Amino acid sequence: MSFENGLLHLTSWLGNVIMPTLAGLFLAGAIYRFSRGMPYQHLSYGGMAALLCSGLLRATETFAAQAAWNDPDRFWISILTTVNWVGNVLLPLYGTLQVVLAVLHFGGVLERLNIGDAWLRNALSAMMCFGLSGLLRLAEFWINNGVAGVR
Repeated sequence: MSFENGLLHLTSWLGNVIMPTLAGLFLAGAIYRFSRGMPYQHLSYGGMAALLCSGLLRATETFAAQAAWNDPDRFWISILTTVNWVGNVLLPLYGTLQVVLAVLHFGGVLERLNIGDAWLRNALSAMMCFGLSGLLRLAEFWINNGVAGVR
């Protein structure tokens, strides 16, 4: 077994086993503290950070495994996959969250938390996310089809 292979397995173990387990413990602690009326934000932030670390480690594994180590297009494939993931996964999810927040703000549900017309800001953010996602998908289509996609 080589050092590189051992490091790969350690990263996989940390990203797939340890970090989600720690995230569950942090979030369980946050729920407990919330139920007791105590400050819970630090534990919830820790849980989200552990999930973020796990997701980033898994994304790194996926991006690195797409091409051979000596493939000259390895970096291009990684960048293209990152743009694809951001455009097809993150932006639509964030846009949906903004639509939900806009409806809640417009309905006055979160009126005590945010003063002002935040629903308009949320609606505009959602439209920008969906628009950027569509533009990235269009650019990806044109890149994948080459000259045939532009005709």
